Amino acid sequence: MKKNILLITIGLLILSLALVGCSPKETSNNDETKGDEVVIKVGATPVPHSEILNIIKPKLKEKGIELEIIEFTDYVQPNLALDAKEIDANFFQHEPYMESFASERNIELFSAAKIHIEPLGLYSKKIESIDDLKDGAVISIPNDPTNEGRALILLESKGYIKLKEDAGLEATDADIDSNPKNLVFKPIDAAQLPRTLKDVDAAIINTNYALEAGLNPSTDPLIIEGSESPYANILAIRPEDKDNENIKALIEALQSGEVKEFIEEQYKGAIVPAF
Repeated sequence: MKKNILLITIGLLILSLALVGCSPKETSNNDETKGDEVVIKVGATPVPHSEILNIIKPKLKEKGIELEIIEFTDYVQPNLALDAKEIDANFFQHEPYMESFASERNIELFSAAKIHIEPLGLYSKKIESIDDLKDGAVISIPNDPTNEGRALILLESKGYIKLKEDAGLEATDADIDSNPKNLVFKPIDAAQLPRTLKDVDAAIINTNYALEAGLNPSTDPLIIEGSESPYANILAIRPEDKDNENIKALIEALQSGEVKEFIEEQYKGAIVPAF
């Protein structure tokens, strides 16, 4: 009799364990939508990149993709985070900067899509026209190689300096061949440029940082790049993800008519769609 009771007890225990083992699977089946949802992490600077990404969240949600926006306030960490696989893509830079950064850091990044152009502009709190720049005026410019060269090329295009023929896109003040006004250039971290306006005669500022500082790129710059600028802001990814279907869905959403309309209405020409 005792033997039978022992066998029954063991049988009930085995059955109980079997039922417990089945319960997580049953719970998962009851929560299929949540279990199948994909999360894409995209690094971005706040304005305008995060604003644009927030527009496409509902569109991606319909496709079972949860878009998580990770904000950065500099131009270095988003690429390092992408290379380290802490995020799946980033949206803050143009291709020349990405290529320069990747070469310097010996990492591989890939330009997946062009989204918009943020014209670089010259701003000032001390003068109302660039013609009022005095001899020896101090101009703060971005200190990363690509945007420093871009700033100098902007000034050259307006006839205020002349660069050496072989200066290239990463020109520095050492590549200036002619400087009639003896302008003095002060390279500063791009995010800090708006704060320098009270201390310098003028500053060449990236549009996203100008917007964050309350400047109006449509009306405030003394000079600004035209819409023909080759410096379109891109969605950057790792090369191995260029055929990833979720990344393709992200690109499709970013290059949608809805995003184009938002850019045109929200930024009034300060930012121009590149698709």
